[in-house]
Amino acid sequence: MTADALGAEPPPPDELDAPGDPESVARAICLRLLSQRARTRVELAQALRRRGVPDEAAAAVLNRFAEVGLVDDESLAQNLALAQHQERGLAARAVAVKLRQRGLPDSAVEAALGLIDPDSEREAARRLVARKIASVRALPPETRTRRLIGMLARRGYSPALAADVVREALADELPPDVADDLIAE
Repeated sequence: MTADALGAEPPPPDELDAPGDPESVARAICLRLLSQRARTRVELAQALRRRGVPDEAAAAVLNRFAEVGLVDDESLAQNLALAQHQERGLAARAVAVKLRQRGLPDSAVEAALGLIDPDSEREAARRLVARKIASVRALPPETRTRRLIGMLARRGYSPALAADVVREALADELPPDVADDLIAE
């Protein structure tokens, strides 16, 4: 019985034992991966290495893809940084971790982090707290404060910024001296 008769999909053409030079195999692998989502040069190189493509062929294909703009780590870093910051509310510090996990070079990471200014970080933190505050409203003030600051800390915000934003948010619900005492603890 064939794979089609069993309901399984046949392997992609680049996985078959078709003859071909290593560069054409590398091109096919990279194009298939890039058709799924944008990838960093490091991610593509790792995929090619796992598939047994010689390093020289991989480097030649990746260099050519970079020349024609199919692989652009700087642009990818900027797009990912803005998306992580604006859509997920991550602070610059957490965005940097995510970018480095994708194998982006430090120069691309630093350039992308330059797009996230302190004012936008503070505003993103305020939005996160505003969304979360309703779900912790019934909790004691100490617990509410701890959870809000913890949520911001997990998203990479500094303790000082998290405390300021939570203090601002709780100022509407608690007397200022109580909110200050909770944050100081």
